[in-house]
Amino acid sequence: MAKKLYVGNLSYDVTEAQIRELFAPLGEITEVSVIMDRDTGKSKGFAFVQMVEDNAANEAIRRFNGHSLDNRALTVSEARPREERSSSNFGRNKRF
Repeated sequence: MAKKLYVGNLSYDVTEAQIRELFAPLGEITEVSVIMDRDTGKSKGFAFVQMVEDNAANEAIRRFNGHSLDNRALTVSEARPREERSSSNFGRNKRF
C-alpha cells in the first residue's frame, strides 16, 4: 500500500525534481508535490511525497528526518489525513 509523507522546512527554492532525486534511491515514488501559494505562485516550504512501498517510506522518514537540504534540516513524517474545512460564508452568518 502506498504511503504519503510530509516533507517540511524546505527551502523556498527546492524543486520537485530535487525531492524526487533525494527519495528515489529508497524506492518507487508515485508523486511529489511541492505546495505552492496560490496568490504568489511561490513555494510554501513543504511538500508531499507518495511512495509505493511502506518499508521504503518508513526508511525515508528514518533517513531524511533532520537531513540537511539547502542548509535546512528537513522534517519528514507520515502525512496526516487532510482536515475537513468548513465552507466559508465570508462572515455573513456572524452574530455580534
